[in-house]
Amino acid sequence: MPDILIPTEHQIDEFVHAALAKGALLPIATESRIVEHEGLPFLVKWVSTQALKPRVAKPGRRSAHNPFAQPEPALTLGDIAPRHRLLLNKFPVMSRHLLIVTRDFEPQEDALCADDFAAIAPLIERNAGLGFYNGGALAGASQAHKHLQWIPQCPPLAQCLPEALSAPLTPLDFRHAFMPLDPGLWTSGNAGAHLLEVYRSLLERAGLHAGDHHPAPYNLLLTRGWMWLIPRRAEHWREMSINALGFAGSLFVKRQEALDELVSAGPMNALRAVACPR
Repeated sequence: MPDILIPTEHQIDEFVHAALAKGALLPIATESRIVEHEGLPFLVKWVSTQALKPRVAKPGRRSAHNPFAQPEPALTLGDIAPRHRLLLNKFPVMSRHLLIVTRDFEPQEDALCADDFAAIAPLIERNAGLGFYNGGALAGASQAHKHLQWIPQCPPLAQCLPEALSAPLTPLDFRHAFMPLDPGLWTSGNAGAHLLEVYRSLLERAGLHAGDHHPAPYNLLLTRGWMWLIPRRAEHWREMSINALGFAGSLFVKRQEALDELVSAGPMNALRAVACPR
């Protein structure tokens, strides 16, 4: 398969419509509300109907099935040089959710490399949005095959993250590392290598070791303007699995009763429970 040009949002929409028409894309219909806690906004979603839920079981992380080994053609946008493939997320809870997957199997726990960043960088440079990585099952990864992810719009906490982190008494009081990015990085012709340097610096600053082939679990979030890394100590708060999107301000509960529990406890306390303390 030839390398593809990085698609625009309009081109992504065309792939989405075609995949829906073929029944390959199975969105999960949700309802949502904004919840504010300690001055920070969170978008909380929950399943609203059974109508669009998949009629086949969604593979779990302990399943031997690897959906990325031979992805469905209707979900495959194409290859990204040198060793990644661009896919639609089969079970999205938001539109235009893309996966940047290694063509050959690599463990999700592996450290990111220059090729990983070179694959996602053009997508962010062209379409902005949010890139993210769940470094291992404890960080919310649902598949063992190495994959980064991208969504076209930053959730609410990610939109105000630099201001929240610079506040004198920031509620983001768990172990993490944040770095603004030089705007010229994206057009330098070597964005992958530059992003790799930032990533390794953040690993060290967050108390992980940049030289480890399998770093301790963490979440990574990436926009045109910044990169943020959060070490993890647990996947779940109560019954809710939290991945990188939770730290961007987007949380998903499977039933509305769990929403009441989350609102009562406060989303920030849920994040503190799964992040590493300072």
